[in-house]
Amino acid sequence: MSSVPSDTELLAAADAAAARAYAPYSNFLVGCVVLARDGRLIEGVNVENAAYPLGVCAERTALSRAVAEGYRPGDFTVAAITASPCGGCRQWLHEMGVDRVVFRNGGRVVTMTTDELLPESFDSHDLA
Repeated sequence: MSSVPSDTELLAAADAAAARAYAPYSNFLVGCVVLARDGRLIEGVNVENAAYPLGVCAERTALSRAVAEGYRPGDFTVAAITASPCGGCRQWLHEMGVDRVVFRNGGRVVTMTTDELLPESFDSHDLA
C-alpha cells in the first residue's frame, strides 16, 4: 500500500497541473489536485474563454472530472490548490464533502476545513 502524500507533495502536484492550465487572458495559472479516499489523485486546471464568464476554475475542473469518473460527495480527503479558492469554488468544495483544503495565499500555506472556508454554508438538505 502506498503512503498518503504530504501537503507539500500535494501542492507540488497542483503546481505541475497548473503548468497545463489555459489562461491566455489573465496569465493566472491555477492547479488543483483532489485526493480521493481510495488514494487516487484527480487533477484540474483553470480554463479561460474569450467570453470571460465562461471560464472554469481548477477546483471545479478537478471535482467535475472526479464526478464523471464515478466519485461522489464524501469521497475526498483533501484538495490542494495553488491559490485561494473563489467563493463559488468554496461552495463546490463544501458540497463535495472535501475534508480539508490546502492552498497558497499571500506567500503562505493555509489549511482549512470547508466549514472554515465557507461559514454559514448550506447544502441541498438545508433547502428542504
